[in-house]
Amino acid sequence: MTVFEDTMIDKKRAYEELLIAQTRLGDRNAAEALVAHRGPRLLVHATRLLGNRDEALDAVQEAWIEIFRGLKSLQTDAAFPVWALRIVSRKCARLIRTKQRDRALPLEYEPQVHDPPPGQSRDLARAIAALPRQQAAAIALFYLEDLSLAEVSIALDIPIGTVKSRLSLARKTLKSTLEGDSHV
Repeated sequence: MTVFEDTMIDKKRAYEELLIAQTRLGDRNAAEALVAHRGPRLLVHATRLLGNRDEALDAVQEAWIEIFRGLKSLQTDAAFPVWALRIVSRKCARLIRTKQRDRALPLEYEPQVHDPPPGQSRDLARAIAALPRQQAAAIALFYLEDLSLAEVSIALDIPIGTVKSRLSLARKTLKSTLEGDSHV
């Protein structure tokens, strides 16, 4: 990572922490800006977990309610991204549990692939989308969101050993898929 990229990341974090502080003080404009700033990444995370953008929108909307209610209890503003991801993960898990009996995965399930983030190839985005949802979420948080193992563990509400296992399986599958051998 270059010094320029580090500086940009620091500025984005500082901006987000300012929005959090202002939102905590009741500033509605800051709350809207916080949703605009962090919301798209929460939606991508929820979509990876649920595999359905409409359900992901519902889960994220419910998560924002919980996020705003619990914001005053958040002790460190720097922990906000992981804390918010954990809330979204839990909302998604609840949604999956409540609908699990009624759900039947279509026989020809085609993962949703939206425009990949800058610097990520469409092939890689497709390969990640084709992973089992839990593996896709772990890979995306670890590599695309640049979270540590501990942060991924917190965000997904799973033990670190499970994160490592999911990352390992996902790496093997991605390597095989991207090299053209889909017989994993």
